[in-house]
Amino acid sequence: MIAHTERIRLTGTPTGSRVRLSEFGEEIDPLQREQLHAYGLSAPQAITVLQQRPMTVVLCDHMELALEHVVAHHIWVEEE
Repeated sequence: MIAHTERIRLTGTPTGSRVRLSEFGEEIDPLQREQLHAYGLSAPQAITVLQQRPMTVVLCDHMELALEHVVAHHIWVEEE
């Protein structure tokens, strides 16, 4: 039997969680999507959520990235 992993929004991920990026929502502008890819955010990259307030901050491949909540809300992740 194959285990099903539930996707959750990055903004709903508790601080300290290690997750895998699943996909970007269609709401994210294509140019912004390219910028996120350039910073290493692409599926199935593992990321660690460092904080959620005042912005979402993640650790991605030894780099901390601060994301506005309007962007982080449309990033889908899965438990690692």
